[in-house]
Amino acid sequence: MLNRRSMLVATGLVAGAVATGAALPTLTSSALAKAKPTDADIPEMLAHRVQKSGVELRRAETTFPLTHLAARWNGASDSAGLRVRTDSGWSDWREIRACHAAPDHRGFRSGALLALPGAVGYELKTADGAAIVTELNAVDGPKKRKAASVRAEVEIGAHATSAQYLSRAAWGADEDLRFKDGVENWPLEWFSAQALTVHHSAGINDDPDPAATVRAIYYYHCVTQDWGDVGYQLLIDEAGRVYEGRVSGDDSVPVYGQQVDGKGSPLVTNGGHVTAHNAGNIGVCLLGDFTDRAPSEAARDSLTRVLALLAKVSGLDPEGTTNYVNPVNGKAKTVRTISGHRDWLDTECPGENFYPMLEELREDVADELS
Repeated sequence: MLNRRSMLVATGLVAGAVATGAALPTLTSSALAKAKPTDADIPEMLAHRVQKSGVELRRAETTFPLTHLAARWNGASDSAGLRVRTDSGWSDWREIRACHAAPDHRGFRSGALLALPGAVGYELKTADGAAIVTELNAVDGPKKRKAASVRAEVEIGAHATSAQYLSRAAWGADEDLRFKDGVENWPLEWFSAQALTVHHSAGINDDPDPAATVRAIYYYHCVTQDWGDVGYQLLIDEAGRVYEGRVSGDDSVPVYGQQVDGKGSPLVTNGGHVTAHNAGNIGVCLLGDFTDRAPSEAARDSLTRVLALLAKVSGLDPEGTTNYVNPVNGKAKTVRTISGHRDWLDTECPGENFYPMLEELREDVADELS
């Protein structure tokens, strides 16, 4: 059987959660100095699940210091509030808002992944009462696996673009999480590419360990939300490193499957980054919160090159418009071929500061292709 690399060559086609209110704890310069190298042993995720039935959940002392809190609640996306405790005391209350995302086989459920470095307690309020919370520490667990090597390029068949690339094995995906009783929770499907959608994670900026953040996003999507995998096909950190997202097969080619469509373009693995509009929609997420600041130059440059690579392989016009139709559920929408999450649904993603830059991004991607 042809693998995807040889198939692509043969076809000739190849050469979050937005929060408002009082500030939660931020990373200090000492925390930044403790950044773990990407090729270090991968720590096991520390995870403690808490079921909430009343209006308020108070955890004055968590089992371990947190890096993240993953929450899923009943009710409206803007019906939750949070405050956290660190060694210096309690923060003010702030609203947390869910970002509209779910795979096409799942209905949308309000939830958020919150970066809470150094938090040792928290209180969560939801209007409806019921919630599932997972306390996470993505950096301090026992180290059981060795990270795969970081590559110098993102390769899709004979096409490549210059950017450090971390496969799932390099950033530390625990593949066992994708299975329940030995059965894959989110089976792979492939569809013709129609659109490229840009997101931000709405997490922390100046992240000292972006691989740990990717592992937390994976756990939140895969386990807390019960999707069975991460919803984005690719992620990019502030240094411009590219991370493989949604699993796409058993070889080294990200995003694409082995089959081709009627035009000879390779089919895209199904993601879960825009509720009800995922099939054929490739999601690329920049790590960070771009509500009040722009992405780093390195992240922006990698995003441009990655989108150009995807547009070339899929035969998409980066400055065009797409009449998108979801082949799974029939949902239709006319959007720019390179769009932001908010072009599809009511969300602030990919950030108030970054969103106006998308037109220039489209032009830069077109220039990269030319």
